[in-house]
Amino acid sequence: MKPYQQVMIADCGEPLVPIPVEVFARVTPHPYEKLGAPYGSRSPFYVRQDVLDRLFAAQHWLQRTCPNWKILIFDAYRPLEVQQFMVDYAFAEEVERRGLTKNALTEQQRQEITQLMQEFWAVPNPDPAKPPPHSTGGAIDVTLVDETGQPVDMGSPIDELSPRSYPNHFANSLAQPEQTFHQNRELLRQAMTQAGFMQHWGEWWHFCYGDQMWAWLKHQVDNSFPAIARYGRVL
Repeated sequence: MKPYQQVMIADCGEPLVPIPVEVFARVTPHPYEKLGAPYGSRSPFYVRQDVLDRLFAAQHWLQRTCPNWKILIFDAYRPLEVQQFMVDYAFAEEVERRGLTKNALTEQQRQEITQLMQEFWAVPNPDPAKPPPHSTGGAIDVTLVDETGQPVDMGSPIDELSPRSYPNHFANSLAQPEQTFHQNRELLRQAMTQAGFMQHWGEWWHFCYGDQMWAWLKHQVDNSFPAIARYGRVL
């Protein structure tokens, strides 16, 4: 169990709302839908209302700093079934990347890959007290596009299972373009955190507001902040 999963949830009942396509950029086709993830009639481009309000604030700050740049939405709401699908997919992909066969894994190999999965992917736990962050509508994966509509280079793709995904991976590099990668990540972080989001410690693209991770991270910064989540899992 991850430490933030111990945080109590007092769901405020705020609804999921669509992220307006005319305001924010999107990755299309949606990467998980393209793989066959079972969204059914539900959309990945939904968040809780206060999360959307804060996205507006983040983009407003960004455009004062970099005119005509936009926040690009990679992924937001995930039903539990989608979380399970993606964990299974990422596991199989990592097995293949290592040149292994899933049915022939040793126990040590299985544990190593499982540990890697759990570093970057939340366990699709059906326990309502321990929901995956994206299943609450309070977590969102984002990057930036510039004034021409082109994605800004962050130095590694979203969902990469490696240390390059850590937000400060390039912070101490003296080489180019690594310095630029870090500056771009910092710009994204500043835009999101000044709007009230907290950043995942191991993923430059993952930001949260209102979920257990957000409450836990806020409490680490200020122990007077009550570690209580506003959002639980949306069914």
